[in-house]
Amino acid sequence: MSIDGVSGRTSYIGTTILNLRSQLNDLTTQLATGKVSTTYAGQGLDRGFALSLRAQISGINAFSDTATNLNTRLSVANLTLQGLSDVGTQVKNAATTATLTLNNSGQTSGQITAQAAFSNAVAMLNSQSGDRYLFSGRAMDTPATVSADTMLKGTATQAGLTQLINERKQADQGTNLMGRLSVSSPPATTTVTSVAEDGSPFGLKLLSVQSSLTGATVTQPAGTPKSTSVDLGAVNPKDGDKVKFNFTLPDGTTDAIELTATTTSPPPAGSFLIGADTTATTANLQSTLTSSIKTLSDTSLVAASAVAASNNFFNPVATVAGAAVNNQNTPPAPISGATALSGAAGTDSLSTSFAAGDTITVNGTPITFVASGATGNQVNVTDSVQTLMAKIDQISGTKNPSTISNGAITLHGADGQNFSISSSNTAALGALGIANNTTATPAPLRVGGPPFDTATNLVAGTPDNTVYWYTGENGPGSARGTAVAQVDQSITVQYGARANEQAFRYLLQNVAVYAAVTTNASNPNASAQVTALAQRVSGNLAPQNGQQQIQDVQAEFAGAQTATKAATDRQTQLKAMAETMLDSVEGVNQDEVATKILALQTSLQASYQTTSMLYQTTLLKYLPIA
Repeated sequence: MSIDGVSGRTSYIGTTILNLRSQLNDLTTQLATGKVSTTYAGQGLDRGFALSLRAQISGINAFSDTATNLNTRLSVANLTLQGLSDVGTQVKNAATTATLTLNNSGQTSGQITAQAAFSNAVAMLNSQSGDRYLFSGRAMDTPATVSADTMLKGTATQAGLTQLINERKQADQGTNLMGRLSVSSPPATTTVTSVAEDGSPFGLKLLSVQSSLTGATVTQPAGTPKSTSVDLGAVNPKDGDKVKFNFTLPDGTTDAIELTATTTSPPPAGSFLIGADTTATTANLQSTLTSSIKTLSDTSLVAASAVAASNNFFNPVATVAGAAVNNQNTPPAPISGATALSGAAGTDSLSTSFAAGDTITVNGTPITFVASGATGNQVNVTDSVQTLMAKIDQISGTKNPSTISNGAITLHGADGQNFSISSSNTAALGALGIANNTTATPAPLRVGGPPFDTATNLVAGTPDNTVYWYTGENGPGSARGTAVAQVDQSITVQYGARANEQAFRYLLQNVAVYAAVTTNASNPNASAQVTALAQRVSGNLAPQNGQQQIQDVQAEFAGAQTATKAATDRQTQLKAMAETMLDSVEGVNQDEVATKILALQTSLQASYQTTSMLYQTTLLKYLPIA
């Protein structure tokens, strides 16, 4: 039989004291932490509810951190957008108000302002928030653009904007500075003045002719390439009669040469002398028209050429350059715009004809060949190569018409879009010099040369020979969708941006062209050149209908900020409610806990005293004294 000793572990009294002490420890912990328990097990039946509340609060905190980072990025982006808007206003004002005085570099004070503004705009488009470039799309670790200096001046092996402007100027003016036009020099007995284009995409393009010349017959521009004529006939024009030649310039603007018949000798500017007969008057008209075209070529055309070159540099276009091919004439000759799409041997037709039912597919849209009566996206098999190219341009949406020169076709896509072409009749497409299933990606356009003054087409620049100014991501989808943040369980906001978006690109290309062009101060047309350029830059920097504006991007970012703020405000309220409910589950009433501690301390102290007295009790105390 074993004998159990009296100890704290085995005695009832000791166990009670330990329980009291454990309760005191728990209450002390509760008083210190303000929590019912430091473990979920100690929270009782509400522990599952507490876990759910804590998960909700944790999620709200994560959304709050996202919103903080997002608001920081949007604030930086908005500062950039406002800065870009200010740059546009600054350069527009400079182009409008600057003097025409040229400095030693051949630039006005307004152009010097544009140089600084352009560098500033490029720096802003390369803005960072933390380690993220804000205007590079998904390429958040890559600067959005090359440097401003590289864009304008290029590198040792790559042409920049300044070089492309100079090359384009040579191409648009032509060898005789006539804007690629020719004015007829007929025999002395003729009364006809003819003006013709050279068939290239460069220079002045005939638009229309208006005449009040007495007895004259005017033939409006027509043909490929276009030409027009004015026949004075047998009757001399009257003093004050006018003839007006309207032209389209490389940047899409128009200008005109208006000449007035006069009997004053020498004739004043803008007039041609009425001679003894219409033959003499025709010679005078041709001489004055030639001189006027050269002046136009050295003023408005120079400015328009620079703007067009800037657009081609900043707004890349997909280009398909076909091989040079011959027709099936006898002897064979290079195909031209007049070459028929089908025909018999020995005629000016493709070496392999298209037939009814054949198709050419451009960017997924088919062009169908029919025997006759073509409508919509149809072409007659008897139509010309020029008709087919026009249909291709219509489908692709290009602003750079397709050209054909020396038997080689050059096709262009729409701004910034890929271009693809294929055909059900591979051989016939090959007869156009184009391989089946040909695709092209956007690239800056530049004049094909040298020589440039006789160039016949625009070609795609390559990374080896031309600066590609935008270095960020350029994938499919909207720019805004390149950066997405979730600010609530069911709310995401898009805040991405690309520096090559229309609003930013259009600003850059107009500020850049104003900053890049230089003018020879000794040129008698220098002031007119600078004025024409400044007018175009000022007009282009004004809001353009139907075109993305910087303010549009600001509005989209403002929408993202508004959505984020609304979500954050709602989450703040939800978090406060969840924390209150969590506190009711996990928290304690410290006054109540303190009262319990005092009660336990009193009880524990009494237990200690009683236990001490009991442990001091022995059998001898209960034996009688004898």
